[in-house]
Amino acid sequence: MTSSGWLATPVGIDADHWVTRAGNRTVLAVAHTIASCHRLLDVIAQIEDDLRVQVVFTVAPDVFNQQVTPHLERLGALTLPWSQAVRERFNLAVAASWGGLHQLHALLLVTAHGAGRSKRVRPAPNRGPPLAEPVVYGLDRQRLTHGGRVLPSALALSHEHEREVLRRQCPEALDVATVVGDPCVDRLAASLPHRSAYRRSLGVGDDQELVLVSSTWGPDSLFGHRPDLLPMLVSQLPPGHHRVAALLHPAVWAAHGHRQIRVWLRSGHDAGLLLPDPTQDWRALVVAADRVIGDHGSVTAYAAAVGRAILLCPGPQSTPAPGTPQHLVATGAVHLDLDRPLLSQLAKARVLDQQAVMAALTGRPGNAGPLLRRIMYRLLGLTEPGPPRRTDPVSVPTVNHWQPGR
Repeated sequence: MTSSGWLATPVGIDADHWVTRAGNRTVLAVAHTIASCHRLLDVIAQIEDDLRVQVVFTVAPDVFNQQVTPHLERLGALTLPWSQAVRERFNLAVAASWGGLHQLHALLLVTAHGAGRSKRVRPAPNRGPPLAEPVVYGLDRQRLTHGGRVLPSALALSHEHEREVLRRQCPEALDVATVVGDPCVDRLAASLPHRSAYRRSLGVGDDQELVLVSSTWGPDSLFGHRPDLLPMLVSQLPPGHHRVAALLHPAVWAAHGHRQIRVWLRSGHDAGLLLPDPTQDWRALVVAADRVIGDHGSVTAYAAAVGRAILLCPGPQSTPAPGTPQHLVATGAVHLDLDRPLLSQLAKARVLDQQAVMAALTGRPGNAGPLLRRIMYRLLGLTEPGPPRRTDPVSVPTVNHWQPGR
């Protein structure tokens, strides 16, 4: 439920007059984008079934936040306007991105929203010379501090490598940092036994190979510099033996609009291209896929970690930070040559060293949920109610067959 005006409940000076469950600890889930919202849902699931806890959502300022409010509405999430969220007090705020967090009045837990923290900060044009070594986004002093203090009360790291990056870039934040692992990896692992159900829902036959094309966002991404790949795949791969799915980063949809993306890819969709809505959980597609053609985005790294054969299509200026899972993929995967027939190249897709990629993704496999839960209960000042909940598989996907009007 959302409103353009302020909500009288469950927070505010008069809220206790209206609520049925009074005296709860309030947790604010701060969603910046669809990508960060996916990660937040993994984290919030650890505490939201506690009768002592009230979770509310808000949509923070971000250039890619257009579809977040409708998505939260479909989930039935109680959502405060940002203007109200920054003027209320909460026991805890949880975020997976950074915009506007300094305005909140709450203890703050921040997690990553992708495969660790590997993206270098892209310098703005015409703003002076770039740094000799661009900082790693999310572990830099610019985002971790404000007004002379460290913003997060707890900073969840995926791997010890991130602690070393933090030591170089913002040592002041080391005291609040904890290596918890990667909750996304844990959800993927829990979903692997459901591969057959995912494939049936997507309409992929037992004798068909699902080729997943994954693109991050920006001009150096796969869809940014080689948008012709999708129609080429659909036309070159025998439809009786192959299905092709396109998994575009939610920021691509947000930047260009859902209608425009579907119009651009209409011919491929008419020929059988699977084009799921970005609000659907992408992990089911990774589990269902046989081979993944991707760039240096997070999805490619996650796919490599769960044993999918990878063909890499890097952008013209892609430079993953050393020591990251994306860097391991970049150094080990076979590169796709779009000037040669695609079918023969698919056979050369490689399953990478799963243990190495997995180790770069998470330092605590299988433990992210319980560790995040422990941190949140500590910050809330509550005793954990029994053992941690299990990690659930992702839901069975549905394919959006919407077609734009001509």
